[in-house]
Amino acid sequence: MELREFGRIAGTDEAGRGPLCGPVVAVAVVLTDEQCDELLALGLTDSKKLSPRKRDALFARMSSCGVLWRAQAASLERIDRMNILQASLWAMRRCLLKLPPIFDTVIVDGAFSVPGVPFRQRALPKADSLIPAVAAASVVAKVLRDRVMDSLDVLYPEYGFRKHKGYPTTAHREALAALGPSPVHRKSFSWSAPS
Repeated sequence: MELREFGRIAGTDEAGRGPLCGPVVAVAVVLTDEQCDELLALGLTDSKKLSPRKRDALFARMSSCGVLWRAQAASLERIDRMNILQASLWAMRRCLLKLPPIFDTVIVDGAFSVPGVPFRQRALPKADSLIPAVAAASVVAKVLRDRVMDSLDVLYPEYGFRKHKGYPTTAHREALAALGPSPVHRKSFSWSAPS
């Protein structure tokens, strides 16, 4: 794929579609050529392929070198009302509309375009491994959401949010079976206990 055909890219991605609780967080990022080169040299890639320490280091560098990004969380209520996909796309739309119009094309990680934006866009599965701006968005979204889950762990320590970040691990499902859902669990998701 030839990136030059897209011009300057705004990359967008989300974190938190799979967990049973907490918000979904979307981020849109625009990188300069210099920022792109520096972050790639530091190991920028899909956030799922990076350790928490590496994500935090990349996030800190993006903050210190002035990377342009916008974030938007979709609340539990919005997720339960719209469904997780539509809430994710809503949050991505909000991020993109907050960016200054200094990009030519939006690249969306995944199979779905963002509705209601006046920009040329392309939905691209695995874009977070292929497009640096999308990889940067994935890192920022993951760091921000993980920090939310760490804060929720202080309020609800019995669920272990700091360890599993709300994903449906065995320990999380066992806690749900024993305690029932917390106020930050998504009502529209299934919490079945492990068998």
